[in-house]
Amino acid sequence: MSVLPYSIFSDVAGDITIVVDGESFLLHKFPLVSRSGKIRKMVADAKDSNISKLELCNLPGGPHTFELAMKFCYGMNFEITTANVAHLRCAAEYLEMTEDYREENLIARTETYLNEFVVHSLERSVEVLATCELLPPIAEEVGIPNRCIEAIAINACKEQLVSGLSHLDCNSESTELKSSCLEWWVEDLSVLRIDYYQRVICAMRSVGVRLDSIVASLMHYAQISLKGIGKSQIWNPARMKSSPNMEENDQSIIVETLVSLMPTDKSSSIPLNFLFGMLRMAIMLDAAIACRLELERRIAFRLEMVSLDDLLIPSVRSGDSLFDVDTVHRILVNFLQRVEEEENEDCGYESEGIGSPGHGSLLKVGRLIDSYLAETAPDPYLSLQKFTAMIEILPDYARVIDDGLYRAIDIYLKAHPLLSEHECKKLCKLIDCQKLSQEACNHAAQNDRLPVQMTVQVLYSEQLRLKNALSGSSGDGFLSQRISSGIPSAAMSPRDNYASLRRENRELKLEISRMRVRLSELEKEQMYMKQGMIDKSGNGKTFFTSLSKGIGRIGIFSGPGGGRHQKSGRKPRGPEGKTGRSRRHSMS
Repeated sequence: MSVLPYSIFSDVAGDITIVVDGESFLLHKFPLVSRSGKIRKMVADAKDSNISKLELCNLPGGPHTFELAMKFCYGMNFEITTANVAHLRCAAEYLEMTEDYREENLIARTETYLNEFVVHSLERSVEVLATCELLPPIAEEVGIPNRCIEAIAINACKEQLVSGLSHLDCNSESTELKSSCLEWWVEDLSVLRIDYYQRVICAMRSVGVRLDSIVASLMHYAQISLKGIGKSQIWNPARMKSSPNMEENDQSIIVETLVSLMPTDKSSSIPLNFLFGMLRMAIMLDAAIACRLELERRIAFRLEMVSLDDLLIPSVRSGDSLFDVDTVHRILVNFLQRVEEEENEDCGYESEGIGSPGHGSLLKVGRLIDSYLAETAPDPYLSLQKFTAMIEILPDYARVIDDGLYRAIDIYLKAHPLLSEHECKKLCKLIDCQKLSQEACNHAAQNDRLPVQMTVQVLYSEQLRLKNALSGSSGDGFLSQRISSGIPSAAMSPRDNYASLRRENRELKLEISRMRVRLSELEKEQMYMKQGMIDKSGNGKTFFTSLSKGIGRIGIFSGPGGGRHQKSGRKPRGPEGKTGRSRRHSMS
């Protein structure tokens, strides 16, 4: 127990001891009761008129702040600063140091400092607000946090107006200088506790602070407050605990709060890497489901702009797949719902032209998901059900060609050799052989991992393609059939007619896109034909002779007297997980 030397205050021996949080102060009654209503009442209410000891419980700011308040009572000089003004104001309220007992008492002095020096400065307001975190509820009662929060928002709005002029001066400068001109206060807010920070951001919105400045502040706050979460916890099974500790709970609250503060205005573009970073944090910290779903919804709104690395979210469940496929599946569901809603809102046909934004986005997402499937396919813990669900959720018109899908399935079959024959057939049925390129067909025809039926379909599709190429057919009959089938029926409602026309229009666009791919392939084949004719002109065989033999070998599947192509079925897998196959033989 420490005793404050009474000689600091007076040469006269003290006549009362005040105990604050275990620390004793030897003081004099007169200067105390002349300024503090609380001490005056305690002395007056004491049964013993010669009371020499009082104890003050839960005094805001503790012994250090009480010492400053006593110096004020004794008329001693000390400096009021942003670091102690909030504590002094609360202690003065606790001690009832009002104007009723003495003019320019401690409450009035601290209020003057707050009104004249603090609220006019954003930086000082933040400093004072940060000191309120350790104060009891009396700080809210006297309104210090509210005044600081309002001052921060108003001053930030003023800075925004001033930065409009600074922006003109920064136009010719670098991006870093321009950023420092516009949002210098972003870093200051990162020192606040999350509940105060939330109130500050809400106040900024209400006074009209720019959304891009708010987003920059959110990103900086997340970077500072969530530092250390990530690399040490990813791919570490030991991170899964029966119950999260206090620090993890606090970090989870920070993530949920920051997500709730994100602007809802579509004009404010939040960086995708920040959204994915927050999603990873939310998953690792087991944040509220609503928080994770909101992040997934925001990502789905711009899924066509996402990179493959962004989607490779590690799974936190022990014994599960290495990547969080379920989260990506939900993001994809949200994206498809968004596309459907946009189509329903559109009442015209202009957006249904070739290369329309909606269909273009869908094609980009289709390529992205195929790449994601190929990247996750080698995972031995990825179940067939999840892998298949990711494939089936995309509509047929999301893929012009199925080469990416074929590659992903082939990788999955190679990484999962214990799949049954039935499972392999079910998985390969998801590939449209007519949408495979020449290169993919050549690979599939020699792929021993594919079921026999799949190989037969590939060869048959190649036969039809080559037959159409030689006969000069361009698919006009198919297109005319599609167009005639899309004529609205008088028995259908206008809404159903419109939906039918939209569906047919989408299919026609997809078929045109496929035809463009086929045309590109035919041009390449034509170039190879010309080169082959030149190379073989000096030999005994011509290119057309070898081509006719090739056609004859392929034609055995459809010609009436062409015979049958025989291929052994899938044999039981050996201990090494390989499938035995007999060699293919063709009959002529």
